[in-house]
Order: sequence, then C-alpha cells, then structure tokens
Amino acid sequence: MRQPKSFVVGVTGASGALYGARALRALLASGHHVHLVMSRYGRYVMHEELGWEPDRETIFDFLARTTGEEVRQGTLEEHGVNDMTREISSGSAPMDGMVVVPCSVKTLSGIARGASSNLIERSADVSLKEKRPLVLVVRETPLNLIQLRNLVAVAEAGASVVPAMPAFYQKPRTFEDLGDFMAGRILALLGLEHDLFPRWEGG
Repeated sequence: MRQPKSFVVGVTGASGALYGARALRALLASGHHVHLVMSRYGRYVMHEELGWEPDRETIFDFLARTTGEEVRQGTLEEHGVNDMTREISSGSAPMDGMVVVPCSVKTLSGIARGASSNLIERSADVSLKEKRPLVLVVRETPLNLIQLRNLVAVAEAGASVVPAMPAFYQKPRTFEDLGDFMAGRILALLGLEHDLFPRWEGG
C-alpha cells in the first residue's frame, strides 16, 4: 500500500475553478492529505463557476457530491487564508509539495516578490526555500510584460509554471476531461502516478 503524502493546495481568484476541483479530487482519491487554502476570491470563483454553497456544505462534502465519493479516501484540512499561525507556514512542517490552482496573476506577483502577505504566498515561499515541488497553474490571457517577467522569476526560483492549457490529443469529451488533463500534469510534477488520461504514444 502506498504511503499517503501531504500537499498544500491553494485556490485563488482566477477563472478556472474546475482545475482546482479536479486537482483536489485526484489528490484526495489517491488517499493523500490536503492542506487547502482558498483566497476570498478563490472561494467566490468556486461558488460562481461550480455552484459551491459554502453556507450549506463544506468544500469536502461538495467535492464528494459533485466529483465522486472516492475523494473520501483522502483527508482534507482547510486553513484560513490570513491565518499565518498554521503549520504549513513553517519550513519545519514535512510537506511533500504544493500547487496553486488556479493561480491568479496577483498571487503570482506575490510569490515572485516573496511577499508572503497571506498563507498561500507564505506556503509557496516555504516550498521554494525548502526546495519542494511548487506547481503554479496560472490562468490569465493575454499576459503583459510584468506578468511574463514574474513567470520567469518563479521558474528561476524553482517553481513549475503550468499554464492552464489542456491538450486535445486525448480526445476530451467533457469539461471534466479537460480538468483531468491538467490534474494529471499537476500530479506528475508532484511525483505522483495517475491514470487520469491516456499518455501520448506516438503515431
């Protein structure tokens, strides 16, 4: 039996809540522990794009209801975005990696500058300084020169930049298929095996 790992997942206010939900589903269904941090607008986008009603159900129950009960094979712990006392704000906490999905360009800017103005930015800063996998699924188009330079800065610091650009060689039929392609790319960069989409094997 594979040993469960612990990952930090940040969800910010860029469009693309589907990518966040499918990444969470993939990590939880694989039995891992997720430290979830949603920004104020990340929560808003989850509501607007996916229909999550935080006053009615937890995000964990919402994921189980909408993406499948297999998410209950993992565990989820949610942290307030402004609560800098949480264990994930320290490099001494043994995390196995982090993903920000979707990652707004505002959050990208904070990470590139080492601002650590909230728990998402601080956790990303910790991942970089501890040389752990950090995956940023940036969702913005077009990109201006400042944003492009921020992408270069985080890549030079050790992050994996994964623009929200799903492929089509796997012949997706649903939005969930597109989300799972991105989730699969995220898991691979975190060093995890997956079967979320068929791999390209050539012509």
